[in-house]
Amino acid sequence: MSDRSLSDWQRHAAELPLPSQAYLGGTFCDAASGATFPAENPATGEVLTRVAACQAEDVDRAVDIARATFTAGTWRELLPVERKARMLAWATLIEDHAQDIALLETLETGKPISQTTSVDVPGLVGGLRFYAEALDKLYGETAPNGPSSVCMIDREPVGVVAAVVPWNYPLIIAGWKIGPALGAGNSLILKPAEQSSLATLRVASLARKAGIPEGAFQVVTGLGAEAGEALGRHMDVDAIGFTGSTEVGKRFLAYAAESNMKRIGLECGGKSPHIVTRDVEDLDKIAMYVAYGVWYNQGQTCHAGTRLIVDRQVKEALLERLEAWAEKLQPGDPLDPASQIGAMIEESHLEKVRGYLADGQREGARLRFGGERVRHESGGYYLTPAVLDDVTNDMRVAREEIFGPVLVVLTYDDLDDALAIANDTDYGLGAAIWTDNLSDGHRAARALRAGTVWVNCYDHSSINAPFGGFKQSGQGRDKSLHAFDKYTELKTTWIEF
Repeated sequence: MSDRSLSDWQRHAAELPLPSQAYLGGTFCDAASGATFPAENPATGEVLTRVAACQAEDVDRAVDIARATFTAGTWRELLPVERKARMLAWATLIEDHAQDIALLETLETGKPISQTTSVDVPGLVGGLRFYAEALDKLYGETAPNGPSSVCMIDREPVGVVAAVVPWNYPLIIAGWKIGPALGAGNSLILKPAEQSSLATLRVASLARKAGIPEGAFQVVTGLGAEAGEALGRHMDVDAIGFTGSTEVGKRFLAYAAESNMKRIGLECGGKSPHIVTRDVEDLDKIAMYVAYGVWYNQGQTCHAGTRLIVDRQVKEALLERLEAWAEKLQPGDPLDPASQIGAMIEESHLEKVRGYLADGQREGARLRFGGERVRHESGGYYLTPAVLDDVTNDMRVAREEIFGPVLVVLTYDDLDDALAIANDTDYGLGAAIWTDNLSDGHRAARALRAGTVWVNCYDHSSINAPFGGFKQSGQGRDKSLHAFDKYTELKTTWIEF
């Protein structure tokens, strides 16, 4: 992909067909009401196309199809090795069409094309392959009950599953849900965020060719308050895997309580602490990790290291290096392969982030640099990387998820104080510490209340490592074999001799 220029991608974009219909029962179709919503290009502010806005009637249809497929056993009763083969075939087809799929994601999300081609589409493909390869290697258990009985413990698919995924990493996170949910034999209904439906629909167009049955995988497009809520409240949806904000995650818990007690797996917001101690030597390396940890994907990452908790003795030296990185990571045209930072997802979100910057300064924080809207001539939504200094942990900017390219800086003198500040949050998705003291690294890893703790790195990731959060960052885990727990039931079969 690296040999393609900006003009190459622009020509490709001009010729690229844009999907716009939901994928129900193996066919692409409009919403029953005919309603649509605009898919916007954040890089230009222009409407790309209009997409089917599914509502409760369409959700009912999708669930009926999914239930019939599950009951018939069309997918769930296939041998694991056969489900594996078809999912691998699907992954290969996605890989074969990677440029189109990556370009669609760049157009609808503002993510740089260099990242959708090298990270996002490969992330989806890798996720599907990981779970496909696991299907014929997941063994059951027997309980040690003595010589007069056999007690077998098996996993069975839960039934009809809905996966509701966000706009910041639509393909990667879809893979985290599709892999274990579909692989386990469930009938899966995928609901993409309304800001990011196009690439997902292109992926869906390849499912039938790979042999995925028509009712085993469907894509319901639409607004969260309509299609998303309808799935959450549906009496015949058995489980939902949700990634998004904590606020909406709580709604899904309420939907479950008010309907059929469906199982809810949540991966929600974060306000991840990034601790830097005084004994570190390589501040250049640390500055790079801090910069990418908070500004990658325009800061629109749930586990972004948004709270820099830095020892007073090294603070100034680190912030000087961070300012140099901010100069390197200026927003650019997402279709330019040289761009590392693209556009914010939509204007309302950009203004919300700017509002946090203003609130922080009113509360007493100091804008060290950045936070400027740029590239006005493009019509798009671009914001420069920003640092708010002199922040205290009681400020709104230190407690709420900003979800933009804003780093807040808190200072400490004692590591115990740093750990206390780090844990003083409603969230617990990620956390990190940089230290050259082995004991401090181990102590911090045990003390930090987060689903992932990085020591002397940040955002290192693999599909084989579980991902999820403590506290209001969610429940259950995506990625790794632990993800099957959300989409399967344990069945005990007791046979007495």
